Amino acid sequence: MKQLRIGIIGVGGIATGRHIPAFLKLAETVKITAVSDINHERAQQTADQFDIPFVFNQFEDMFPEVDAVVICTPNKFHAEITIAALEAGLHVFCEKPMAMSADEAGRMMEAAKRSGKKLAIGFHYRFMKEARAAKKLMMENEIGQPLVVRIQALRRRKVPGWGVFTNKELQGGGSLIDYGCHLLDLALWLIGNPEPVEVSGTAYNTLSRQPDAVNMWGSFDHEIFEVDDHVTSYIKFENNVSLLLETSWAANVEDDKEMLSISGEKGGMEVFPFRVNYAKHGMLFNSSAAFLPGEEDYGLEQARNFAEACRGEAELLVQPEEAYQVSKIIEAIYKSSETKSSVKF
Repeated sequence: MKQLRIGIIGVGGIATGRHIPAFLKLAETVKITAVSDINHERAQQTADQFDIPFVFNQFEDMFPEVDAVVICTPNKFHAEITIAALEAGLHVFCEKPMAMSADEAGRMMEAAKRSGKKLAIGFHYRFMKEARAAKKLMMENEIGQPLVVRIQALRRRKVPGWGVFTNKELQGGGSLIDYGCHLLDLALWLIGNPEPVEVSGTAYNTLSRQPDAVNMWGSFDHEIFEVDDHVTSYIKFENNVSLLLETSWAANVEDDKEMLSISGEKGGMEVFPFRVNYAKHGMLFNSSAAFLPGEEDYGLEQARNFAEACRGEAELLVQPEEAYQVSKIIEAIYKSSETKSSVKF
């Protein structure tokens, strides 16, 4: 079998810590042939570390050497690089979020349709065993019609102080677009991606603008902190499902909390940890799974799905249209916060 040649664009922590190691585990069918970064020294170091043959300063220069690219740049460049790669006839894996705006995400989606190439977005929570189990039960109507979805993606004083996470120009936002997007995408996927009809949201950056604030994940300049560190939202969908979302990098809570629950007509479900709750026979039941199938290494599962999709052996687990919906809702949450009114679609 011919190896799928992959190029890595942007060699920061997400590339060297997750994507490159994952694709290297697929060495029989995948070969990382090139890396590109505006920091040539860092690109060369990465190539030397992982034995990658080609190093480029400009991402376009790698296109003749690869069949697909993995985009690990700041969010600002996702759309530009994705569209260029698709138009060059390459498959694309782009880290989340899909783009800075719904308009950019839409143009990426259209470029994928025109090119006929695959466009995957890095919402890796879908590849976790708990998420796969939850989707299976939702597909089998285990809890009935969903009614209310609750999301809490909270970190206690863990603003990422490295990289460009707090740079609004490069990232487009903070805790919501970086962290909450994962749980939002997962929730939408589990309930079948219904169309949103109204979004209300509030974004805060009060805590991280305080001088001498305690932060567990590095340091940042509180005087120029522009992005959100705490967001709340209420989302209504066309099928009368409602979703309550809270996400934060810096919440004043007892401990980190990651929760996604779905309350349906027949029962309820919680994804982390995975369990199903029922009211039957005049009793209440809480059911947990003694075994969940699947791999622990969700990064490897994500890489395998992309590689297999590029070879026509599988469907992408994350479709561009679904990732576009996440971007549309995130944009509406930010707009609602700015205008102090709900956004209707």
